[in-house]
Amino acid sequence: MKVTALGTGDVVGTPKIGCDCPVCREAKEKGKQRFRTSLLIEHKGQHLLIDTGPDMRAQLLAADSPRIDAVIWTHGHYDHFMGFGDFYRVQREPISVYGAPEVLEYCGGIFCFIRHEEHPVRPFESIEICGMEVTLFPVVHDTPTYGVRITADGKTFVYSCDTRTELSNESLEQMKGADLLLLDGIFPPGVNISKHMNIEDAERLAHNLAPKEFWCVHMSHKIPWDYEHAAFDMQSWTL
Repeated sequence: MKVTALGTGDVVGTPKIGCDCPVCREAKEKGKQRFRTSLLIEHKGQHLLIDTGPDMRAQLLAADSPRIDAVIWTHGHYDHFMGFGDFYRVQREPISVYGAPEVLEYCGGIFCFIRHEEHPVRPFESIEICGMEVTLFPVVHDTPTYGVRITADGKTFVYSCDTRTELSNESLEQMKGADLLLLDGIFPPGVNISKHMNIEDAERLAHNLAPKEFWCVHMSHKIPWDYEHAAFDMQSWTL
């Protein structure tokens, strides 16, 4: 199983339009950027997308235009699903899309003009997608939102963005002991909002979950480029 971070930014992306902070200035000077967070999972020749943000066209071109076999939508916020329209006239066959029932109802309704096959997934019930065992678990956001646990060939990957730390015991159990853990870390320590973790929150949660490897995604332009747990766009992990 190969995991690629197609994007690692928040809804605004980095550099932020109109911003001249040190992080954005370095991005513009050195050609760096953080596209909106999305993940590509490759397994035995098949490709699974987790979220389809508004940078999807550029992200898939950067990933050498893989054929997408399936999509998971984690929740119905703009930066996590609105790029699905980029599949229009790209792949002829309907794309299989997975997600919690309420997420599919909302996101699928918006993209009714694109042929796709919806597969509702109940939380905590494992299903097979692209030959991998996939489990969705609820996290704490301001709209129904789900983390993802994927197991294949004896390795486990866990992803949860857009969440607070006040997770249920059942969800925490799904997140423990991963070979690779990617977590939302949107702001620096001391900056707190009601629907995301800052990087200090993410580090504390990762410590409790004890993964073999941990990185932050869904980062704002407030996170320095040299932050030790900052994943970068097109970074890959082979598990």
